[in-house]
Amino acid sequence: MALSQRTLFLPHKDFYNRREPAKGPAANDERMSDTIHVLNGPNLNLLGTREPGVYGAATLADVEALCAAEAERHGLALNFRQTNSEGGLVDLIQAARGARGLVLNAAGYTHTSVAVRDAVAAIGTPTIEVHLSNVFAREPFRHHSYLSAVVRGVICGLGPQGYALAIAALATVPASP
Repeated sequence: MALSQRTLFLPHKDFYNRREPAKGPAANDERMSDTIHVLNGPNLNLLGTREPGVYGAATLADVEALCAAEAERHGLALNFRQTNSEGGLVDLIQAARGARGLVLNAAGYTHTSVAVRDAVAAIGTPTIEVHLSNVFAREPFRHHSYLSAVVRGVICGLGPQGYALAIAALATVPASP
């Protein structure tokens, strides 16, 4: 079937947010980097205005500032990102391969996405699952996590402080030689 002249293919919205792979000698370095990736899933861009009774008043920018301060306290670099798309989140998880650690708030994809779970399992990066709210005090469908079986730990219900605790925990993971 031929494409009509009206068919337009547009890149995924996260295409422009992708970072180029490392170049030079460090690109092939098998050692663990001193970077912590903090990845946020769908709707977390609405923090501060979305259900403040559940998620609090802190914005995603506030969470990022907290994470940056905690990473700096441990001498680590920070890569903080958010995406609303499942494929975009998988791409960001794969980009965290070789990092010192991954803090992942997959939001709704925690309870629905085998693809996100498989990406976490595939990269071998120490990962901590984080949720702002106590998912076990909420609707029953939130009680199941596809991620919990493939991460080092889970922190939920502590608000933005959960992110800082996850970074502190990952900072204790020894870097590979």
